[in-house]
Amino acid sequence: MTATTGTIEAPTTLTALDRCDRCGAQAYIRAVLTSGGALLFCNHHGRDVEPKLRPMTAEWVDESDRIS
Repeated sequence: MTATTGTIEAPTTLTALDRCDRCGAQAYIRAVLTSGGALLFCNHHGRDVEPKLRPMTAEWVDESDRIS
């Protein structure tokens, strides 16, 4: 019998289904917080919150280079 830990792995690439937590636009930035959890942002809101939020993150995934 296998045990379930309840941990959900974050996908490595953001998709069109991932939406900004501030405005609902497509997310291109994922901020994984050191306190747990993750926030998703469109490029605009990611740049807006980055200076204040980034020091509180364990991982900052920026895929905005995919914007054409």
